[in-house]
Amino acid sequence: MSLTKQNQENQEKSIISSMFLIKIMSKRRTWVFVFVSVYTILLSISWNFLKAVLSWYESTMSANSSNPTNSIFSGWPALYASVLLGLAFGILSMVAALAVAFPATLVTWITILVLLTFAGKNRRDLVLEGKKLTGDIIGFVVKVLIKEGNVVAALCAVLGYFALVITRNKQDEHVDY
Repeated sequence: MSLTKQNQENQEKSIISSMFLIKIMSKRRTWVFVFVSVYTILLSISWNFLKAVLSWYESTMSANSSNPTNSIFSGWPALYASVLLGLAFGILSMVAALAVAFPATLVTWITILVLLTFAGKNRRDLVLEGKKLTGDIIGFVVKVLIKEGNVVAALCAVLGYFALVITRNKQDEHVDY
């Protein structure tokens, strides 16, 4: 008898915790908190990565400036650093675009399924159309995210390279005098 009573208590606790979780997750402020937390973590990681790459670049350039035989290869560290920075910002832009695109894509998907339902599709056809639609939407979103992420990565890499080279040239001019 005590075992069934314990099972009932466990089930009641499980139901209460499930209801509590559903109630919390249905609140808009919970999702805003999750969104802000994720972006805070992403920006913190990106900022730390940016500082690490720039620190590596500065240490490499100071080592190259002390060794005159390496002056021929002084552009390579800037190229490596700019590619790494472009990669980081490209990935960050893809995550940001995904966070914006996901709700819009979900609303579009639901709207199309509702319209297909009102058009008189039976359940079997609706399930098949829904599966095709899901695959098409996911494929399209992935293609757009990759294309836009590559554009941002390339743009950041080019701008980063020129910024690093111009900064280094200005520092070299001030050291010469």
